[in-house]
Amino acid sequence: MHTYDIAVVGAGPIGIEIAVALKQHGIDYVHFDAKQIAYTISWYAPQTRFFSSNERIAIAGVPFHTVEQSKATREQYLNYLRSVVEQFDLQIHTYEPVTDVQREHGHFVVTTHPAGGERQHHARRVVLCTGGTDRPRLLNIPGETLPHVSHYFDDPHKYFRRRVLVVGSKNSAVEAALRCHIAGAHVTMCYRSAGFPESSIKYWLLPELRSLTESGRIKTYAHATPAHISPTHVTLKLGAETSVDVQADFVLLMTGYEQDNTLLKRAGVELVGPSSVPEFNPATLMTNVPGVYVAGTCVGGTQEKFSVFIENCHDHAAKIIGHAFGIEVSRHALALGLAES
Repeated sequence: MHTYDIAVVGAGPIGIEIAVALKQHGIDYVHFDAKQIAYTISWYAPQTRFFSSNERIAIAGVPFHTVEQSKATREQYLNYLRSVVEQFDLQIHTYEPVTDVQREHGHFVVTTHPAGGERQHHARRVVLCTGGTDRPRLLNIPGETLPHVSHYFDDPHKYFRRRVLVVGSKNSAVEAALRCHIAGAHVTMCYRSAGFPESSIKYWLLPELRSLTESGRIKTYAHATPAHISPTHVTLKLGAETSVDVQADFVLLMTGYEQDNTLLKRAGVELVGPSSVPEFNPATLMTNVPGVYVAGTCVGGTQEKFSVFIENCHDHAAKIIGHAFGIEVSRHALALGLAES
């Protein structure tokens, strides 16, 4: 069976950037994703705008511009990523989830499960670009799985003239609440903290948020924790002995997301601390397992306060290729497919 130089798992922005670098430098690689490229970004709500500037989220040295010269929307960035894949003619095995990585006779056996059944691929090295927000952080309360409850915010139109309870106080909760309000929903927010953490909210949302909450057009419950969800209301605990029932036709649990580290564990990567951060060398991105690398937001584990973003992972391709293959790569060289001495 053919043995690749390296297998790349995950086709988010940094996974794609690594694939471009590998192809441009003639390295024999194979690339997989469990879903479509940039799947995590695809479930952002329609017209969600990035906090980062377009320049900072551009990859592989390919410029990214929007017609209106503003921060990119979800749709614009997905279109950009598709264009990068097409520009470099990257071959990505989408909808082929990797379920196991095991060392065997000096190389790795990468097991995948596409629609046609289990397959095995051999590679001398593996880089895991599997992200850090694979699944919602559950509250584990009664009613959390009811059909009107969701951990994902989608098109605000569906909430027009309906009562919506948004749980959470950070950016995703604030953006969901504001967009539902603008779409004509009757919005209430609740959160465990005393107020909104301004450092975790897009700066252009804060003035509108303050205006709507201070005027009472969006009602808020601070120091509140959902205890039970029924088809018609949510019971909030406001203290040890106090609770209130809030009527809700829809409940948006914007309580964050966590990393699925199953594959990291299967590969033998050690996980450190409460955030289960993979153990790796920051200079090379190789983990405690020789030949297994991590890249992209995967390196942050489950981030409580986000510090690893697309924009500060652009050196990952150069670090991995430099360590694994002895090739020095800059972002400029990456775009041109050149090695630097």
